[in-house]
Amino acid sequence: MGRIRILLVDDQAMFREGLRTLLATQPDFEVVGEAANGEEALRLSTTCHPEVALMDLRMPVLDGVAATRRLRALHPEVRVIILTTFDDDEDIFEGLRAGALGYLLKDASSAKLFEAVRAAARGESFLQPSVAAKVVAEFARLAENAPRAEVPAEALSDRELAVLRLVAQGASNKEIALALFIAEGTVKNHLTNILTKLDARDRTQAALKARNLGLL
Repeated sequence: MGRIRILLVDDQAMFREGLRTLLATQPDFEVVGEAANGEEALRLSTTCHPEVALMDLRMPVLDGVAATRRLRALHPEVRVIILTTFDDDEDIFEGLRAGALGYLLKDASSAKLFEAVRAAARGESFLQPSVAAKVVAEFARLAENAPRAEVPAEALSDRELAVLRLVAQGASNKEIALALFIAEGTVKNHLTNILTKLDARDRTQAALKARNLGLL
């Protein structure tokens, strides 16, 4: 299996250098390019063909939200993880609406960063727990005055609901497996069933839909 090709997008050269050094400790990672702004990221994506882009939010020329939106339109195969110091609600929601698959703060542990990159490469969303809590809370607030959707005919099992509750808390597949004393492969199978039953594109949307359905 080939290494995960990663593009670093951040206007701080020293941070990019540190990030490149950190990622180089993982044998399955390969940093294929560095960009100081969104415009550079778009150009490099055409030539470097990254699988995952670690994207800062506040950058000159073209910011992270605009760059994510354009990158997803031009190169939908590239999975974007927002990696920033900003966790304001609007920053989070704008980044996710633009198409980011993950949202991680720069003070996250290296283990969380590695986990986020691998999850994104698999096409899975990854939200830092504090960010996931904000997303779910905001959706719950918006849904309070919205008409309650009908529960799907094929309801989720108790085990699937348990998995979904942990997803809504920002837990990774590995953390869910440990919490429920099941294999990580079993967690993936449950998630596949959950996405199908809720007609959701990813785990974050599944958690939000479940909240609106009153399942969480």
